[in-house]
Amino acid sequence: MIEDITPRKEAEDAGKESEERLRLAAQAGRMFAYSWDAATDVVERSGESAEILGVKNGEVTTGAAISAMVHPDDKEKVEAALAKLTVENSDLQISYRIVRPDGTITWLERNGRAYFDQNEKVTRVVGMIVDITERKQAEEALSRVNRRLVEAQEQERARIARELHDNIGQQVAMLAIELGQLRDNPAEIQNRVKELLDRVVEISDDIQALSHELHSSKLEYLGVVPGIRSWCTEFGEHQSMEIAFRSDVSHPVPSGIGLCLLRILQEALHNAAKYSGAKRIEVEIAERSNEIHLKIKDSGRGFDIEAAKRGSGLGLTSMQERARLVGGTISLESKPMIGTSIHVRVPL
Repeated sequence: MIEDITPRKEAEDAGKESEERLRLAAQAGRMFAYSWDAATDVVERSGESAEILGVKNGEVTTGAAISAMVHPDDKEKVEAALAKLTVENSDLQISYRIVRPDGTITWLERNGRAYFDQNEKVTRVVGMIVDITERKQAEEALSRVNRRLVEAQEQERARIARELHDNIGQQVAMLAIELGQLRDNPAEIQNRVKELLDRVVEISDDIQALSHELHSSKLEYLGVVPGIRSWCTEFGEHQSMEIAFRSDVSHPVPSGIGLCLLRILQEALHNAAKYSGAKRIEVEIAERSNEIHLKIKDSGRGFDIEAAKRGSGLGLTSMQERARLVGGTISLESKPMIGTSIHVRVPL
C-alpha cells in the first residue's frame, strides 16, 4: 500500500511553523504561559519562563516556590487578588515584583483564569505572565522627569516672586513713601521731580527685563541670533557685566531650537552672575556641520560639577533636559578658580 500523506505533512509543518512563531513572539515579548494545578501545587510553564524567573529550564516549579519569590512589599496584594477569585469573578490580572534567585528585582504582569470544582474550590489556574520591568523603569524615569519639571517650575516661580518682592516691590514702596513726603511738603516738588522720574524709569526697566526673561519677543520678531544677542546686551547692562557675543550662523535657526538655546543661556548667565564672580563672559553661537553650537565661557570661581548634580538645585538638570528635548547634547567643564565652559550642540 502506498498512501499520499502530503496534506498531513503540510499540516504538521504548518503547526510546527505556527508554534515556532508563537515561541518567538513570546520570547520577543518576554512572556510565558503557565498552568497551576491546585491538587499537586505543580506549575507547568513554557520555556521562556526560565530566563524571566531566573530558574533552570525543566526544573519542577511549585506554586509555593513562586509565591516565595514575590517581593515582600507585594505579597499582601498578590494574596488578596488570589483570594478574590470566585466562579463569578474567575479572571486574574495583577502586576507585582519578584526577587529572582540572583537577587535582581523583576516586574511581572500576570493574567489568568481560575477553574473551579462543584464545591467552588479552585482546581487550577492558567494564563500568561509578562516581564514588564522595562516598562516600569520607563514609567519611573518619566515620573522622575515630571517631578523635576514641577520642581523647576516652582523654583522659577519662587525666583520671580523674590524678584518682584525684593527688588521691584521695595522700589515701588520707597517711591510711595517719597511721594507721601512730597504731599506733606509741596515746596519740594519742583526739586524732586527729576529724581522721582528717574526712579520710575528704573522700575520700568526692571519690569521690562523680567518680562523679557519670561518671554523674549525679540526672539520672535528679530530672529534667533539677533534676539539672543539683544538679550545678552540687556543682561550685561542690568548686571554690570561684559557679555562678549560672537555669531557665525549662515542658515535660519528654528524657533524651537532658538528658545532652547536662550533658556540654557539664561540659566548659565544667571548662575555665572550669582556665583562665578566673573565680570566678563564669552558667548558664541556658530553653525558647524549642520549643527548649532552654543558656547558659554567665563574665568570665574568655577564649581564642582558632580557635587552640583548631587545637590538640590535643578539648574544643570534643566539645561540637560532642554538640550535632550531638541535632540542635542550638553557638556560642562569647570575647575575651581579657573572658570566654567558650557558647550551645547543641537542638530539642525
